[in-house]
Amino acid sequence: MITPDKVQQAAELKEEENYRFRTFLKGHADEEKLDKQFLELHNELFSDYDCSKCRNCCRLYKGSIPAEDIENDARHLGISEEQFIDFFLEKDEYGLEYQTKHKPCDFLNGDGECKLGECRPENCKNYPYTNQPERLHSLLGFLDIISICPVAYEIFERLKKEYGFRTKK
Repeated sequence: MITPDKVQQAAELKEEENYRFRTFLKGHADEEKLDKQFLELHNELFSDYDCSKCRNCCRLYKGSIPAEDIENDARHLGISEEQFIDFFLEKDEYGLEYQTKHKPCDFLNGDGECKLGECRPENCKNYPYTNQPERLHSLLGFLDIISICPVAYEIFERLKKEYGFRTKK
């Protein structure tokens, strides 16, 4: 599998090919079959992958914290809700949701673990969403994910082989 430090460059080199494969899937893939393929590859590849050795997602994105999580998150860190918001959060560009103030995510520890532990948001727990249904409808967003997550990159490469997609024009 590709290393976390090489995934972005590798995805950039295959950008045109990946767009063509996305178009191919939109026109040829059965939605249920594709979801099953994603899920099987997700389970296989994540079964022995240690995300704490990568954490590109935490390094390259700001964390998104739902307002309903703030009370539990603050309690987990042993601070008040007001302190939690003041220290770590800002409103997103639309002023609707909270996100961490910095990239890398303010909750990323040096060892690759999250300061929020199991209190971390569902969107963090579910990233890169490769085990979620309706992948056919989110392939455009997935092209961004494969430039960040080595497992997502590998899933896309394996799907190309499964579909017999020719990588050269």
